Amino acid sequence: MLVARVVPNVTGLDKQFDYLVPELLRDQVAVGSLVRVPLHGRRVGGWVVAFGAPDPALAADKLMPLAKWSSIGPSAELVDLARWAAPRWGTDRLRPFLLAASPPTMVSRLPVARRTVSVGDAGESGVTRIGPLEDPLPFVLAAARKGPALVLHPSPPAVRALASRVRREGLSVAVVPDEWASAAGGVDVVVGTRSGAWAPCAGVKTIVLLDEHDESYQEERTPTWQARDVVIERAARAGAACTLLSPCPTVTAMRWAASPPRHGSHSPHSAQWPLIEIDDRSDVEPWKRTLVGTSLIRALRDPGKRVVCVLNTVGRARLLACRACRNLQRCEVCAAAVRQRDDGMLECPRCDTVRPKVCQVCGASAMALVKPGVSRLREELEAAANRPVLSVTGDSDVELPAADVYVGTEAVLHRVRNVDVVAFLDFDAELLAPRYRAAEQAMALIVRAGRLVGARNRGGRVIVQTHVPQHEVLLAALLGDTGRLVDGELARRRLLGLPPFRALAAIEGADAEAIAAATGLEFAVTAKAVLVRADDWLALGCALADAAGAKNARTKGARLRIEVDPPRV
Repeated sequence: MLVARVVPNVTGLDKQFDYLVPELLRDQVAVGSLVRVPLHGRRVGGWVVAFGAPDPALAADKLMPLAKWSSIGPSAELVDLARWAAPRWGTDRLRPFLLAASPPTMVSRLPVARRTVSVGDAGESGVTRIGPLEDPLPFVLAAARKGPALVLHPSPPAVRALASRVRREGLSVAVVPDEWASAAGGVDVVVGTRSGAWAPCAGVKTIVLLDEHDESYQEERTPTWQARDVVIERAARAGAACTLLSPCPTVTAMRWAASPPRHGSHSPHSAQWPLIEIDDRSDVEPWKRTLVGTSLIRALRDPGKRVVCVLNTVGRARLLACRACRNLQRCEVCAAAVRQRDDGMLECPRCDTVRPKVCQVCGASAMALVKPGVSRLREELEAAANRPVLSVTGDSDVELPAADVYVGTEAVLHRVRNVDVVAFLDFDAELLAPRYRAAEQAMALIVRAGRLVGARNRGGRVIVQTHVPQHEVLLAALLGDTGRLVDGELARRRLLGLPPFRALAAIEGADAEAIAAATGLEFAVTAKAVLVRADDWLALGCALADAAGAKNARTKGARLRIEVDPPRV
């Protein structure tokens, strides 16, 4: 008798069950196969994750047989990778990873391999630093000529464009997940987004991760796996080379490489970077300042320029002060700083208390907008530009109407094209944010803006308004050399015990503190979550999985979110 261990594709059912493999299905069923099995009076889908002999303690006639073989699924190597990933990201569930590795539709057989290049030496793994405006295609082609290559990019449109360009070079390409079967059958290059880290690529020799710094590579749902870490482990298991490309590689990537990064081109760093203009605002009094600086006004009043203004503050105002007594406006219930809604009322973001626009100290109603939001700023920009300004946030409609001036949160950088000027109106909010990755994230914004405006000889530029013009991020951007950030960031994180030197997770929910205490690890309670820290990722993940899965560990019906390696704490 042959017994298959099956993971059911049922939300919330985190168990594995044994089923007999009928004689008629033995030639079809393999590790990773998608099957149908009887479960509690109905048939459900699932994955075969292992084979073995029947349990001697269980009568053979108690085991039910597999009902049906459905499709080819992830390879045995990817199933093993899922077993590694589950404790790495604090869970005992295989289902989320198997879903990412499975075809979107049933596959009964694989097409004939379409490889056109012979397998060569995989080369060396490492980090390659390229300019924001440098073409990544030569790096992809170089990897593909060494054998099957898996290439990831965070943007779906960019994935499709890259696949078309590689095809024009005469190489066979499969875009996953749509062309999952072709990828499993064998092609020169498999291209995908974050989920492509789990895509089939038989005999993979090289894995290339483009724009390694992009936060889109981290899954937002739990388990919050990171594609970069998955492909690094996958390459190590397959004996393949792993290359991480980015204009601003993360500190985690640099620590993994343990060697200086390679450089993409032989041209000067500055040639691959846009023109950066620093608008020093340190001499502007906070009580009289405006976010519309002189450099920005010149760009706004040039009718030939398309301008994008970035401010990560929605609404009319996030911080107000009374013009009469200069007291910051706070909530009378919880003392948090209040914000002004579009209807003029003051609202507490912490406890949702609402009150009229009246100072609770002196009773005056005239307020200074110490930190205006996008809605209020749009009116000020329209007055300065003397032309319409379109407000854009993450909640705006997908299709944006045509405009010459946009203002919005950083979401606007992903939704407009053909821009001449990008202006960051309050970049200090990014540089000085209370997040340990603030420097990396600020540099990533500059890189994104630089790609919108293009090369410096094209006339586009990025305006950065700041009160700290000597900040290391701004100096690195001016010189086009992000390597200046790495040594300082590594030293700070080592001193503070932050990733990549130690492992960190954030737990949210009613039972967060109890779960953190049950891990036996050090933890700290913050306003939004409970942070848990361990010496390594596996120890952290196993402790979290055990604590969250313990009997009576969670209140019935209570929601719990565990975010391993949170990007914004």
